[in-house]
Amino acid sequence: MEAIVISGLPAAGKTVSAHAVSGRLGVPMIGGTDILKQMAMERGYKPGGEEWWDTSEGMRFLKERDSNHDFDKETDRRMTEIVKKGNVVVTSYTAPWIIKEGFKVWISASPGTRAERMAKRDRISVDESRKLITERDEKNRKLYMALYKIDFGRDIKPFHLVIESDKMSNEQVVNEILGAYKKRNK
Repeated sequence: MEAIVISGLPAAGKTVSAHAVSGRLGVPMIGGTDILKQMAMERGYKPGGEEWWDTSEGMRFLKERDSNHDFDKETDRRMTEIVKKGNVVVTSYTAPWIIKEGFKVWISASPGTRAERMAKRDRISVDESRKLITERDEKNRKLYMALYKIDFGRDIKPFHLVIESDKMSNEQVVNEILGAYKKRNK
């Protein structure tokens, strides 16, 4: 099975959709954060749970990562190996631009929708999530431009499918991904 590579801006719905797609196909789902956690463990950290990134240890690792772009390049190298093998659904900010293989999906949503989703998911105010989204978008855009000359969030040329998820349920997003994937792989 050709790998499915799902990307999108923070809180656009990529991880929720990827989990559902992997479940429906019966294949594993791996995210870039899974690989970063593996790398953190290799460096002696003890990552656990989604909230780990917000702990003092998680923040220390992220600070180390921010000062050394080799972490991102190694994450992308490992992700490339995973995608080439197939039989997997992955979420990645950069893979669609740097990997030739895979069925590539971009999930987008307006900043307002993303802020509402993040606020609900992380149990924070919409205003706080809007601020975080703005910061993360800018940080990601600068990082991936510096590393790979990717205009992240703006360049959608590598994608086989682009989904605007604002007015769609997760089930509708998943059905659209699976329908396009099956059509491509007949």
